[in-house]
Amino acid sequence: MTRVAFLGLGAMGAPMAEHLTKSPFDLVVWNRTPEIARAFALRHRVRAALTPAEATIGADFAITCLPSSREGRELVESDQGLAAGLGRGSILIDCTSGDPVTSRGTAEFLSQGGVEFVDAPVSGGVKGAEAGTLTVMCGGGEIAVRRAREVLTTFAGKIVRCGEVGSGHAVKAMNQALLAIHIWSTGECLAALAKQGVDSRVALDVINGSSGRSNTSENLFPERVMNRAFPRTFRLALLDKDVAIASQIASDAGIDAPFIELAARLFSEAHKTLGDEADHVEAVRVIEDRAGVHVS
Repeated sequence: MTRVAFLGLGAMGAPMAEHLTKSPFDLVVWNRTPEIARAFALRHRVRAALTPAEATIGADFAITCLPSSREGRELVESDQGLAAGLGRGSILIDCTSGDPVTSRGTAEFLSQGGVEFVDAPVSGGVKGAEAGTLTVMCGGGEIAVRRAREVLTTFAGKIVRCGEVGSGHAVKAMNQALLAIHIWSTGECLAALAKQGVDSRVALDVINGSSGRSNTSENLFPERVMNRAFPRTFRLALLDKDVAIASQIASDAGIDAPFIELAARLFSEAHKTLGDEADHVEAVRVIEDRAGVHVS
């Protein structure tokens, strides 16, 4: 039986791991807060490990879903970390929204012990994780990514190999930059229209039937901004981190990317203003405060 270790049972990780419990895998879970792992294990009749090394002993696949690549790298190299448990021929699949430079360093470190690495960040939010319809952007060798599909298909609707190690994280970062740009630009447009006396719901109805529509205008604003309901499904702090990665990628590539750079600055400011626990769409609150108008 294929043995899988899943590490990181947060808002995204928990429903992803839950799909694995419904498949014929020998699953072990770990979380930085042990009580969360124990509760998950009891609920789904799987095993909970006390350390990453314990979780990954004998594992064919280890899946991490963490806040950043930094935490992932620490989890790999620390005492009782992943590298201490993973054996030659196993694969670490990193579903964290991370950065390609750290990914390549982690892959190099693991390769010394014969362990493959695939960066596999996901898109689709908590709803997609719960439904098992996430899009997974993979970076890694063709054979490693092909093998990783065995477990990724349990919670993914679409799996794409983007290139070598780091390319999955690069594509995800740029996707997040677009998300940030859409949130901010939609908020600014609605604020300007509100100043003109245009009802935001009317404006969205027109935009969503026209060329300016996006997932942000079609779903995020109607579900969160119009109703002032900002569920903590994806924190603003994480989007701030992701857009900063996108800006760094562009800079390292020597690309003049003023939109991405501006998005990175604006979301850094919004994060500082609203704090670590704010939802990513709550950035619109900063736009509203600056404009002196509500868009709902």
